[in-house]
Parts: sequence; C-alpha cells; structure tokens
Amino acid sequence: MEDKVFDAVALDAAALARRLSSLPRPLVFTNGVFDVLHRGHVAYLHAARQCGASLIVAVNSDASARGLGKGPDRPLNRDIDRALVLAGLASVDAVTFFDEPTPCALLARVRPELYVKGGDYDMEALEETRLVRSWGGEAKAIPFVDGYSTTSLVRRIRGQGA
Repeated sequence: MEDKVFDAVALDAAALARRLSSLPRPLVFTNGVFDVLHRGHVAYLHAARQCGASLIVAVNSDASARGLGKGPDRPLNRDIDRALVLAGLASVDAVTFFDEPTPCALLARVRPELYVKGGDYDMEALEETRLVRSWGGEAKAIPFVDGYSTTSLVRRIRGQGA
C-alpha cells in the first residue's frame, strides 16, 4: 500500500506525468482530511471510484487540516498515517498531499477529468469546480451518507454526546 502514496507537490512535471500515466483514465480526484476513517468516508470513496477508471485522493497536510478550524487537537492522526490508511482501500488508486486550504494548485498539476466532493458541498461555489471545468473536466457531488462525521465520532469518544 505504501506504493500508492506519493508527494505530487515535490515531483517535477516530468516525474508527476510519469506517476500519473500509470493511472487509467478517466481520473477521479477528491480531497479531504480523512482524520478518523469511518463508514461515511468508505462509502463516499467507493462511490467516487465508480465514477472513473481510477481515484486519486489528496489529503490535507497536518498544517492544512489545522487551518480548517476543526479544533486545536485535530487532526488526531498524522497526514502520512491518514494517507496510508486510505491507500489500504481497494477503491483508492493513489494518495497524495496538499498544504494549502484548497487543493487548487495540486488540481492544476494533476488535471483530472472529474473532481468530486461529498454532497454537503455546494459544487458551484467551489473554486476547484471552476478550475477543473477550465480544461473541460467535470465536478460532481457524491450523495452524503447521513449520520457519519469524524467530528461527531470524536465527541462521542470523549463522552461529549453525538
């Protein structure tokens, strides 16, 4: 599974092109923190993979995740650990990282045919959607699996209700 994880930002254009050429097209791209993997994540990633021939998941780096306001102790798991857990899923073909609040710079380098997010996002409001459409790609919301979130799971573990 370690062979699925790579740092796309650190690769030069030629090395990235070689790495991406091993992934069948159409390429589906999604991103997120994926701090504590749960049923909602797994269902979402499976559905995303069904939209194309391969799925690349971009994981928020630890610094990027901390900037999302999920709490002072988040993420609970380091970015490399989160990436390796995702890489263990059959639906995930590759995992990489990004350090910014959004994966736009990474998206511009990878140029997937399809960008997906969970149904709790307004795709038309995302800068990522406009970017992917600029080269003829598509953006799509995958239906959200109600009742599953890392934040509510962490609250339950800490005895703070759900």
